[in-house]
Amino acid sequence: MKIKPVQIAVDGFSSCGKSTLARELAKELGYIYIDSGAMYRAVTLYALKNRVFDNDKLDKPLFLTILKEIKIHFELDKNNNPITFLNNQNVENEIRQIEVSSKVSIISAIPEVRERMVKLQREMSKDKSVVMDGRDIGTIVFPDAMIKFFITADLDVRAKRRFDELAEKTSKANFDEVKSNLAERDLLDQTRLISPLKRAENAILIDNSNLDRKEQLDIAMKHVKNILNEG
Repeated sequence: MKIKPVQIAVDGFSSCGKSTLARELAKELGYIYIDSGAMYRAVTLYALKNRVFDNDKLDKPLFLTILKEIKIHFELDKNNNPITFLNNQNVENEIRQIEVSSKVSIISAIPEVRERMVKLQREMSKDKSVVMDGRDIGTIVFPDAMIKFFITADLDVRAKRRFDELAEKTSKANFDEVKSNLAERDLLDQTRLISPLKRAENAILIDNSNLDRKEQLDIAMKHVKNILNEG
C-alpha cells in the first residue's frame, strides 16, 4: 500500500524564524525541505545583476525577457542544509544580502514570477513528503496541505534576529535599516494583489517572540504528531 505524501506549509513574516522551523521539522520527520523564499531571492538577485532596476523602478519588459533565462535548484551541504543554486552557481550567501532583501517584495509581486515559482515548487514536491516555507504556501501553493503553520513575531524581535544574521557576514549591517526594510516588506507582502501574505483559515498560529528554537520546534512537532495520528 502506497503511503500518501504529506505536505506541511509554513508561512509567516520576514525573519520570523519560519525557515528555521521548516528545516528542523523536515529533519525531524525525514521530509524534504524547500525554501520558497530563497527562490524569489534568487530571481531578485538575477534581476539586480542584469540591471533591470533604476533605483526602485523596475523595467518590467526587460525583466520578463530575462526571467526565461532563470533556472533554480537546491543541493544539500555536508550538514544536509539546502544550498540555493541560480543557473548552476551557488548564490546562498548573495541572496541574503540587504540589497536583495530590499527588492525581493517588488519581484515577488509580479504575477509572471509567482506563476513560474508556484509551478516549480509543485514540481519539486511531486509525490514527496515535504516541508515548504514562504508567504503563500498554505493559501496558494498547497491549499490542501495536511498541516499548516503561520509564524509571527514582534517586529523589533525580528529586526534583531535579522541584524545579528547580517552582522555575522558583513560589517555594514545597520539595525534601523534592517527594521525599516522588514516593516516595508510586511506592508508590501500583505497588500499585494497577487498571493498576499495571510494566515490560512486552518493554519496553526505560533508567535515565537519569546520562544527559542527548541521551544518552537517542540510546539510544532506536538501539533504535527497529533494531526498525523488523527490522519
